[in-house]
Amino acid sequence: MMRSSVQKLLRATALVAALAGTVSAQALETVRFMAPGSPGGGYDQTARTLGKALQEAGVAKSAMYDNKNGAGGTIGLAQFANGSKGDVNALCVMGAIMVTGIVQNKPQITLANVTPVARLFTEYNIIAVRKDSPHKTIDDLMTEFKKNPASVKWGGGSKGSVDHIGTAELAGKAGVPAAKVNYVPFGGGGEVVSATLGGHVTAITGGYAELAKYVESGQFRVLAVGSPTRMAGVDAPTLKEAGYDMQIGNWRGVYGAANLTAAQRKELTDAVIAATKTKSWQDAVKTNAWSPSVITGDEFSKFVDDEHSRLRTVMTNVGLI
Repeated sequence: MMRSSVQKLLRATALVAALAGTVSAQALETVRFMAPGSPGGGYDQTARTLGKALQEAGVAKSAMYDNKNGAGGTIGLAQFANGSKGDVNALCVMGAIMVTGIVQNKPQITLANVTPVARLFTEYNIIAVRKDSPHKTIDDLMTEFKKNPASVKWGGGSKGSVDHIGTAELAGKAGVPAAKVNYVPFGGGGEVVSATLGGHVTAITGGYAELAKYVESGQFRVLAVGSPTRMAGVDAPTLKEAGYDMQIGNWRGVYGAANLTAAQRKELTDAVIAATKTKSWQDAVKTNAWSPSVITGDEFSKFVDDEHSRLRTVMTNVGLI
């Protein structure tokens, strides 16, 4: 009888331990993502990919997504900061574009009002032309640009975007005054693609994932990539190889809600790190040519502070602020 009671007690203890492990593994309930941009855009893509990976990793039961476009992501940030205080199940996707939006618009709600969690990856830009363009190489394009800057129409994202700032930085490296850059901003990727294919834009710059299908179909020819090393599967030199010691890329990360405890921040950070190790996340990294660049904690906070300073300097130089 005694042995039977002991065995029952041991089984009950094991069950409790197993259940405790399950609760720990699924620390988050329904993760509510703020994607501060349009559906289908970069923020939205990042949120949905991470949401799927969190569930695959077993650290979240489900995920919901809210899109709020405008002002470089700062409108969505404000809604997130005000509506999710203390909620460990809330995440806001952000990146370089949000930093430029904060620098440019000076909103009341900034990243100082929410909790840094992790930088995830960097998506580097490509510089491309339509297939029948007379510019066969990056040297061809830059030779004309240096000779007659106004004749080269650069197409990319909105004013103050990574595309815009990167083009201005490239001009500086080429000795062309920022004021002479003929940059045409577009509100959406589809618009700038149509303008380039229609011959209204000389060269397009943007993240590889957004332009990949046009490159792979042969409609665009890539002249250079903004990554530190060559992109796998893309037959084009880096800007540094072409003689311009610089990179053009849009990093992305996530912030948690305001007023999280240290324990909640660690819980959320651990969940996100677990998600980046799943197959679905790794597949997305490969498909979208994302460059993993995961950092967390104080290192991430310092990186964001440094980005504020760097981007403020660049935007001042190009006359955006």
